[in-house]
Amino acid sequence: MLDIFQYGFIVRGFEAGLIIAVISPLIGMFLVLRRYSLIADTLSHVSLAGVAIGLLLGINPIIGAIIFSVFSSFFIERLRISKKVFGESALAIFLSGSLAVAIVLISIGNGFNVDLFSYLFGSILTVKASDVVIIGILGAITILLLLAFYKELVFITFDEEAARVSGIPTKFINILLILLAALTVSLAIPIVGVLLISALIVIPVVTALQFRTSFKNSLLIAEVLSIISVVAGIFVSFYLNLSTGGTIVLITIILFVGIYLYKNLI
Repeated sequence: MLDIFQYGFIVRGFEAGLIIAVISPLIGMFLVLRRYSLIADTLSHVSLAGVAIGLLLGINPIIGAIIFSVFSSFFIERLRISKKVFGESALAIFLSGSLAVAIVLISIGNGFNVDLFSYLFGSILTVKASDVVIIGILGAITILLLLAFYKELVFITFDEEAARVSGIPTKFINILLILLAALTVSLAIPIVGVLLISALIVIPVVTALQFRTSFKNSLLIAEVLSIISVVAGIFVSFYLNLSTGGTIVLITIILFVGIYLYKNLI
């Protein structure tokens, strides 16, 4: 079975996939507990517009996705903070608007080529050596920032008002969280795909929460489930010739259903 590693694209896929598997639950835990799960889905559609811009301009689509989603996430949070637009409405505006931009750009580029399909649903064939470097560097930065502001993020997650009274810069922490979420979504595109990345961020966390244990233990369980899903998904998709992103997400769902039934019905 280990003959799979004789292929360079598989090795690159595993390297990028493991990085994504680690950072996705770290972001997802805070988003799920704060009921921000829809942000991941919105940012994935926003990143699609960035991918389309990258393909149209001839630059790395991941770079295009990062730039577009990071800027959009900042404005989403600004709209939410201003309270002039309800949070769900701001997400709907950016989701539909960015999707419309992506569709227009795709039509301008005459549909581009098969690469676009790979970015939509994920394919380890599209992962280049430069992508692994970008994902590795930005993934490390994401983890370091999460560790640096871990206590503040946890405090705000469970009681934002008390955190504000205690002097924690809640606006800055909220913006930081959504910026890191945008970064994570963009980095995961080559492996899971634009249309499926929100599932990898949310489902392992929701599954881990079924154990009803402490925050740190739940985070650890989510990490294990995410890594299992990505590694098993790459193996299964390779040997059965299936879509990488779809296979990974299906495994996360299978794990969720199995654990949910075990913890709640047995």
